[in-house]
Amino acid sequence: MIKTIKKYSVLAFLGAFILAFTSCDDNSELFTISSSPTAANLAELPFTQLQLDAVNTDNPAITLNWTAADYGRQASIVYAIQFANDANFTSPTTTATVTGQTTITLSVSEINSAAGSAGLNPFEWADLYIRVVSSLGTQTSQEVPSNVVSVSVYPFFNYAFDDYFLVGDATAPGWNNNSNNPALFRDETDSNVYYYTGRFSGGGHFKVLQTKGLWHPQWGTDDGANVWNTTATNTSPEPERFPYGGGSGIPDGYYTFTINFATNTFTFASFNESGITSPASLTVEGSSTGAVAMTSLSPFDGHIWYANNVRLTPGSVEFVTDGGARWGSSTSFSGAATDGGGAIPVVVEDDYDIWFNDLTGRYILIPLNL
Repeated sequence: MIKTIKKYSVLAFLGAFILAFTSCDDNSELFTISSSPTAANLAELPFTQLQLDAVNTDNPAITLNWTAADYGRQASIVYAIQFANDANFTSPTTTATVTGQTTITLSVSEINSAAGSAGLNPFEWADLYIRVVSSLGTQTSQEVPSNVVSVSVYPFFNYAFDDYFLVGDATAPGWNNNSNNPALFRDETDSNVYYYTGRFSGGGHFKVLQTKGLWHPQWGTDDGANVWNTTATNTSPEPERFPYGGGSGIPDGYYTFTINFATNTFTFASFNESGITSPASLTVEGSSTGAVAMTSLSPFDGHIWYANNVRLTPGSVEFVTDGGARWGSSTSFSGAATDGGGAIPVVVEDDYDIWFNDLTGRYILIPLNL
């Protein structure tokens, strides 16, 4: 038994003698553990392949069981569940932690997220490595990893965003709901907010559609400030057109339309495009694809560019002008690019419709099959 030894100076002796009558002895023991803790032993899984279901994501996927680690004394042991794409756990990711338990069940969505964090590509079979790392206390001292087990996993990619498109006689496709309708540009930090800055033709109006080729759901207004929508099954009555109702419609010019689907509000304000010159040509290119020429909506609006059905693989892209400017950003799927802003990450392989606005730098990459 190791005890704390108190030392007293000669000058403090008398005071210590008096205090001894009311003080308790310090019998506290230092916390000691085995010099060689025994690691937890993770049981092998009863299957070798796991195809993750993108529909029933809350269903249980894996139950892990292990024997308790032994630190040479009774203690509350913390277990971190780690995943990696290699058996050496070069870059491990921790999915869950439990205290004092030797089993855990993880859902389909948790395993899919762990696979993505570990670097596995969606829609491909790959080995996912699993271990349990034991430790003591809130500071995770004396970490000891278990043995490693593996399973071949087929992850999915859950595209959690909605996409929206313009239709109406103030827009390039007119009232045709399936004519390369321009996409709204989603905010990179708030997925409820969408923008469109561009030309709206004089005397016209517009609505917002969720699916090209379908009239419902559709969004409009009845008071010029609030948004009202139909659904795929409840199609009547239809909302009025943006910016509001009938009359002479929108004066020809450039505007910024902002819609918030969380608050069901919108704004429609004039935009000064003077002094902003569009590039003569624009390509989207990078490690995800070779150079793909984009097309503008000219003569209706030469500031809005698109490229349809572009196959992108995991990697990155930039928007490159004929003058050598390279527009990019750090956010996948949508964001606001700047010249020299870096490469836009492409996180999943698919066919994409790509839109870019040279007035604002906003872009959106819309996967067609996710």
